Amino acid sequence: MEKVRSADGTLIAYERSGTGSVLVLVHGTATDSRRWATVRPQLEERFTVYALDRRGRGQSGDSSAYSIEREYEDIAAVVRSIPQPVNLLGHSFGALCALEAALLVDNLHKLILYEPAVPLGRPLYPAGMRAGIQELIDSQDRNGALMLFYRDVVGIPESEIELMKKEAAWTARLEAAHTIPREFADEDYSLEPSRFAGLQIPVLLLQGEKSPDLLKAATEAVNAALPESRIVILPGQQHLAMSTAPDLFVRLVTEFLTDSD
Repeated sequence: MEKVRSADGTLIAYERSGTGSVLVLVHGTATDSRRWATVRPQLEERFTVYALDRRGRGQSGDSSAYSIEREYEDIAAVVRSIPQPVNLLGHSFGALCALEAALLVDNLHKLILYEPAVPLGRPLYPAGMRAGIQELIDSQDRNGALMLFYRDVVGIPESEIELMKKEAAWTARLEAAHTIPREFADEDYSLEPSRFAGLQIPVLLLQGEKSPDLLKAATEAVNAALPESRIVILPGQQHLAMSTAPDLFVRLVTEFLTDSD
């Protein structure tokens, strides 16, 4: 993997593969770049893929003090290091970070956000959830922490969690489980539409037809805040179409990125 130095000096790792226009992939909570294994082979047929490890997981470094703003800077550092127009795709917490990173760079071509984790004046997480997950991590029950997060926070049905467990990325999820509590920092995020008025690039917002209402509302709020965005519904899907409908996911991403309009 290659590495680039972020604004605070932390080294951020990414794996580059494929050929074509550039597509930077930003994973969500409790995983690393292995999250994209189900769709990367198809994406690599059309794009030069940069799959990064967010700080604190995979081969990326970390800092002693965590701040969500450092995550924005990490993505921006990767995007700025690429000497050509960049397409950026983020999922969940990674989508929120990608949205903010878009304000820090000037070589972004198109942006794809899959259900960004944006609070809308109500709690994103059930009361006591952060403490409950931390307690499981402290007792070395990483699997239990993951199950609690995906089942009770993201609302993923047991059948889809079992599918996730069969993927190579499940190992990455176990390794990164200790980073879940710190990413509750997105609860303090405030979406300010005026800040995005100048983001004059095409934006695709992906939304699962059966995703929790909280994630749907967040996607709709981001859509309303952006000048050139549109929502595309993933039929029959929830928050993890990369796992449950990889062909559909790749098709929608490819169609958006190759559309010259």
